[in-house]
Amino acid sequence: MYTSPRKMRETMPQTPIFSSMLGSSCSGQVQPDMGERCVDPVYQDGNLVSGSLEALIERLVPTMDYYPDRTYIFTFLLSSRVFIHPHELLAKVGQICIKQKQQLETGTEAEKENGTVKKIISQMTQNLLMALSARSQYQEIREKFRQPVTDKGTILKAKPQSTQKDILSICCDPLILAQQLTYIELERVSNIYPEDLMQIVSHMDSLDNHKCRGDVTKTYNLEAYDNWFNCLSMLVATEICRVVKKKQRTRMVEFFIDVARECFNIGNFNSMMAIISGMNLSPVARLKKTWSKVKTAKFDVLEHHMDPSSNFCNYRTALQGAAQRSQAANSNREKIVIPVFNLFIKDIYFLHKIHTNRLPNGQINFKKFWEISRQIHDFLTWKQVECPFEKDKKIQSYLLTAPIYSEEALFIASFESEGPENHMEKDSWKTLRYKASSEHESFCRC
Repeated sequence: MYTSPRKMRETMPQTPIFSSMLGSSCSGQVQPDMGERCVDPVYQDGNLVSGSLEALIERLVPTMDYYPDRTYIFTFLLSSRVFIHPHELLAKVGQICIKQKQQLETGTEAEKENGTVKKIISQMTQNLLMALSARSQYQEIREKFRQPVTDKGTILKAKPQSTQKDILSICCDPLILAQQLTYIELERVSNIYPEDLMQIVSHMDSLDNHKCRGDVTKTYNLEAYDNWFNCLSMLVATEICRVVKKKQRTRMVEFFIDVARECFNIGNFNSMMAIISGMNLSPVARLKKTWSKVKTAKFDVLEHHMDPSSNFCNYRTALQGAAQRSQAANSNREKIVIPVFNLFIKDIYFLHKIHTNRLPNGQINFKKFWEISRQIHDFLTWKQVECPFEKDKKIQSYLLTAPIYSEEALFIASFESEGPENHMEKDSWKTLRYKASSEHESFCRC
């Protein structure tokens, strides 16, 4: 009786899915029990937790009574570059397939088919090497023509004399601005791929082993996204510090508080954190007269969500709630989850640093890579959400190209708005004015 391949997969033993393998957070040790040292691979409660590279590769290939689960395939392919080059992995998988075919079939026809399979694998290997080479060359070219670290328009070293537009003249609705920030976030997140995230692990291994892996390319996409966070923080601080009148400055602070709150409601935690970070920069935080007029109750709630104590426990609870909402959502608007990217990267970093790649018996600590891949899988799910908001070119152009102050210019603007209050601030203000006047004289002479 004929059985469809799909039905066969459902009835065959498979490797576990993420939910049964691990919890929602990495709270315990990712070290399997080493009581079964001679077993390869090692299972705990039906879950694959470690094994030799050869045994794990064999688990990629279906047999008559086994079909690999897609989460195992995803996890192994994601982590395999730490241990083996992609073209070498393809060659080994091909060898296993040919060996299985030889065991099942004999005779002239079988030899002919094996020759065909070898040619197909050889062609696939060549295509893979060409693709990897092209990607590497593309990264090198992009690195040569990359934007400066700021990823912004002009960086102002001094407060401009002419009147310029501010964000409120472009968009005075906090919800609309939060939506446009979310549009930018999703657009930038879409450029980040699993291999970009795993390069963190590969790059650290290269540094730890004091060697340079040929397939470790610079994480341009990660840096670009990280730069966006920093630029948004500086833009928020610039918009606040450049306002001369205290009443208008207070309004600007309250506006950004409302924008951050709307970002939180949408599920855009990255923009929310960037805005809060901008308002907590020293040139903004020291404006006591301004803050005394601000209704800070909403800001206090936001800071509570981003409280760093207990490893950002409050934020992680909110993130988990947004993730659950996303899973049950029917619309893209409810599916949006944009985590604080710096914290997401740090989680992967510490997972990798705390837990070894290999166990004392030489086997790969696959339980560690289950957890790393689970987090990356969640991120990939969130980044695939289609933005439900229409693009506003005028607002986005301002957000991406508006001039931002340098750190010194922020302090100058801050001190001009509210004078220094203690000896340390007075010394800083004196130094900044002297430096600014010296640069002005030099400019005039030129």
